[in-house]
Amino acid sequence: MKKSILVAIMLFSLTAVLQAQSIRFGVKGGINYANQNGTEITVNSENYDSTDAITSYHAGLVAEVKLFDRFAIQPELLYSTQGASYKNATEEFKNELGYLSIPVLAKFYLSKSLSLEVGPQASFLLSERNDFDYKNSETFEFAAVGGLGLNITKNLFIQARYGLGLTEASKDADIKNSTFQVSAGLMF
Repeated sequence: MKKSILVAIMLFSLTAVLQAQSIRFGVKGGINYANQNGTEITVNSENYDSTDAITSYHAGLVAEVKLFDRFAIQPELLYSTQGASYKNATEEFKNELGYLSIPVLAKFYLSKSLSLEVGPQASFLLSERNDFDYKNSETFEFAAVGGLGLNITKNLFIQARYGLGLTEASKDADIKNSTFQVSAGLMF
């Protein structure tokens, strides 16, 4: 009898939590200011000793699962381009990598419209565009991301975040992606 009461209370509590949460979906897009940091990269026995950031873009789908009044989980599915421009004394090349990125962020509301967003991001390499034949990029990247979000209206938001790659972006060099993103989006 006690087990039945305990199970009924647990089911009631779970039902109450599930009904209390709201799920919203939306779209977002924006610009990336991307770079690659780490040791020197060697291509065709040439060392490239400096990198410059590239400006690229990201776009995709976003969801917000509100669990409590000031806490939500925000999974996203984005196409994001990252990379860098490499230079040495005689030549320069641009390496642009296209990823399917899946950040899953814990979203802490600091006020009704301002939120702190932190969490992990898994990215899968879909494309590689560069100025030389360089096919040694890693196909998976794991990163930590964090930033701020601002709800301008109930449906319109902007975000700024920084992503720091935790795994190598290349098989040939000790380099990791880093990306600063500014986004705008619409929730439905």
